[in-house]
Amino acid sequence: KYFIKMHFTDFKNYLLKIKDYKLPGHDYLLKIAPPARIKHLKNNIIPKDSKTASVLMLFYPDSNNETRLVLMLRNKYKGVHSNQISLPGGKVDRLDKSLKDTALRETNEEIGLNKDDISIVGELSSVYIPPSNFNVFPFVGYSSKTPKFVPDSKEVSLILSPKLSYILGMDIVESVVEVNNATQKVPSFLIDNHILWGATAIIIHEFVLLFKQMVNS
Repeated sequence: KYFIKMHFTDFKNYLLKIKDYKLPGHDYLLKIAPPARIKHLKNNIIPKDSKTASVLMLFYPDSNNETRLVLMLRNKYKGVHSNQISLPGGKVDRLDKSLKDTALRETNEEIGLNKDDISIVGELSSVYIPPSNFNVFPFVGYSSKTPKFVPDSKEVSLILSPKLSYILGMDIVESVVEVNNATQKVPSFLIDNHILWGATAIIIHEFVLLFKQMVNS
């Protein structure tokens, strides 16, 4: 039933109950984790010198009141996350009052959305990213109106807005990606012919598992 169109109001009603459900947890995320991440997920290994970041899974209604998710394709640059699909977010700033504030500030800076138009309803499991040594804390939220995106041209090359029905039906496939000038095979999702893998895929996979649990309960 989750592969059919879901009116945004119905989706929001599910989303508002997200804190009533237990997160699937890291053991359920191993199918989508890159090989190098599996031991970190299994044992929750987080180095003491890791940096902290937060991201936002933001849903909104389109003109037909279908639910969509906001994703970004990052620009090419000298860094481990160059040209990758990601959720809006980034590292904690010393002026941020909380991890939630970090996610909202970064969302504003990267895609131009005002924090007053966003409601945060819950959190997902944190995910450690070995290549960049970041521990990422994901938040889930929504905007009740269709946003007008203003992407930061320095960071964002493209905004992707897949429908919830597509996200819930995605299959895990094997893709070849480049990391630190070397190629490797990783489990992934495909969105508009773009490869979605790594921490962002892990976070989205956990949300999909959680949402299906909510709909079926």
